[in-house]
Amino acid sequence: STMRERKTTDSFHLADPLHSSTDLSEGKEKLRLKQEVGLISSVSLIAGTMIGSGIFMSPEWVLHHMGNPASSLLIWAACGLLAMFGALSYAELGTIIKESGGEYIYILRIFGSFPAFLFAYTSVILVRPAGLAAVCLSFAEYAIAPFYPGCSSPQVAVKCTAAACILILTIINCLNVRLATSVMNIFTAAKLLALLVIVVGGLVLLANGQTQSFQNGFQGTTAGIGAVGVAFYQGLWSYDGWNNLNYVTEELKKPEVTLPRALMIAIPLVTCLYLLVNVSYLAAMTPSELLSSGAVAVTWGDKVLGSWAWLISLSVALSTFGSSNGTFFSGGRVCYIAAREGHLPDILSMAHVRCLTPSPALLFTSAMSLIMIISGSFTSIVNFFSFIAWLFYGMTISGLLYLKIKKPELPRSYKVPIIIPIIVLVAAVYLVLAPIIDQPQIEILYIVLFIFSGIIFYFPLVHFKYHPRCLQRVTLYLQLLLEVAPTTRDAN
Repeated sequence: STMRERKTTDSFHLADPLHSSTDLSEGKEKLRLKQEVGLISSVSLIAGTMIGSGIFMSPEWVLHHMGNPASSLLIWAACGLLAMFGALSYAELGTIIKESGGEYIYILRIFGSFPAFLFAYTSVILVRPAGLAAVCLSFAEYAIAPFYPGCSSPQVAVKCTAAACILILTIINCLNVRLATSVMNIFTAAKLLALLVIVVGGLVLLANGQTQSFQNGFQGTTAGIGAVGVAFYQGLWSYDGWNNLNYVTEELKKPEVTLPRALMIAIPLVTCLYLLVNVSYLAAMTPSELLSSGAVAVTWGDKVLGSWAWLISLSVALSTFGSSNGTFFSGGRVCYIAAREGHLPDILSMAHVRCLTPSPALLFTSAMSLIMIISGSFTSIVNFFSFIAWLFYGMTISGLLYLKIKKPELPRSYKVPIIIPIIVLVAAVYLVLAPIIDQPQIEILYIVLFIFSGIIFYFPLVHFKYHPRCLQRVTLYLQLLLEVAPTTRDAN
């Protein structure tokens, strides 16, 4: 294939995809991402991203903040219900605005360029790479643990393994969309099997009368709004990924049908599994044993499976790898769409001319994640990740409420009852404000300052469209090196 340079009028400027597209082969063939994600792959993308390291690591922290088993189970159920309500709200948005990009594209179309840029800036540079780095670090911890029995794994080995995981994911996702979705399908099946083993083991324990953890289940419940908010953060980390399908809307087969249907299958399935897995943990361990466990699933395996306990460590490694693949798959699309809309360098909006994958955006996401791995750790990310995520979730849901009230005439193939996005918006406000009011931390101020530091870049580069000439040559050379060309969106 040969690539044609852009016309002089937009050669080195961030293109507006609503009014321009790039033709290949003498202007007859347009380059775009393929619609290769069907219903099964959609369910796998949602469930496979949601079921990561959280269900194997967060239960002890939810229990710690809530104070007893029964209230911690209520938090897990409430988190699942909130994720379902959020996903149903996003399903309506996805049928109104049939474009990839998730929160970014919805904020852009409803509220305008400036808030969308702040979201893209924060998500692409901080949130997505940090989340991917955290999950890959978790994968590395479990993957190399068998090589260091009886002692903690060296940090150098953990970080190198996490980096290797990111590089492997980069190769898979840059080569082929179908290959990436196949990996998701396989690993989702593996992790569902692992969770079923834990569920069945728990049911056997309950049948044998091991119910002592559930006696006086609500005794000692925590009442502080901050503690409940942090418990929600830990639980919702395990459900994170419920919105991932909205990032790849343009790559879905029949998105108006596939999007809501996949959400209605995947999220209730994951919620039921999470509740049953938590019950299994509490059947095998007392609350004090669960709280003192460094890795809940491994402790469960030691108690229930005996010599087969190594299966749990393997399952956690497989689960986190599959989850990081889903995070990487959708995270690269945010970068790609933001660049296509003119909010990031033009090179990131291009796709490989043969593989038809957004490889520059994927490579950039990979590079940022590798930087995060150098200084990051799993436990340092969850609360602050959730704070930023729910800040933008709340903004997106308020946009849906605006469209439902002010623009009811817009065509949509799916409508969610208005009470559902109202509940999600109230929950988002609570999750953002509760930890600040109850236990203010200076790190949250740093996050807010980082978000608004995007103003420094927005006005010269986006609003006034100042593009240094040195970047023009860099863009051209990278386009030739990576064999990429500008794309056009599907005409939805």
